[in-house]
Amino acid sequence: MALYAIGDLHLCLGAPKPMDIFGGAWVGYMDKLKEGLSVIRPEDTTILLGDLSWALDLQSAQADFAWINEIPGQKILLKGNHDYWWSTAAKFEKFCKENEFENLHLLNNNCYSYGDYAICGTRGWFFEEERSGQHDEKVFKRELIRLEASLKAAGEKPKLVFLHYPPRYKGYECPEILALLKQYEVRRCFYGHLHGGSHKLAMEGLWDNVEYRLVSADYIGFRPYTVIF
Repeated sequence: MALYAIGDLHLCLGAPKPMDIFGGAWVGYMDKLKEGLSVIRPEDTTILLGDLSWALDLQSAQADFAWINEIPGQKILLKGNHDYWWSTAAKFEKFCKENEFENLHLLNNNCYSYGDYAICGTRGWFFEEERSGQHDEKVFKRELIRLEASLKAAGEKPKLVFLHYPPRYKGYECPEILALLKQYEVRRCFYGHLHGGSHKLAMEGLWDNVEYRLVSADYIGFRPYTVIF
């Protein structure tokens, strides 16, 4: 039984926006993902760190979720900045039931147990997003509330945190999120969002007692990162 993580699948079966147009590692990425994810077994769990589908609503995302549903084992999904299909947990559960999609779970104001560990997380926030406006400040504060709700739900279990946006980046830190990681004694944090030339600005390794890892699909060669084996 293994725990894997991968972000930014950017599936496009329900929306004509293939990532191949960006060239480089993204050329043929759907085939690369299929091959890379083939290591996952029915007894495994995979965290999908946002930006899963380019579709604008759940119905348009049906083909993409059918593709995700074929990944063996449990799949835990969190929101990315391009997941416009994201609605409410109740609507997603109904959508999965209607389409007979099994083992798909949203990480949103909650946590999941994995052995002795707790899987926590939310989308997070990023310096590219302006926080000067009232709306943006409201969204940012909501993300902090969601992250803390997830951490609180974990109780005393060791916490593994999964975010879409990086909480640390060369030249940038999100002090509010970093403070929550410290307060709840998080030791491992995984994130996505960064692609292409932005990879060189990612910050990984141990910092202030937290180990950080970038797991966006193109960064890890379209193969899931092994969190626990």
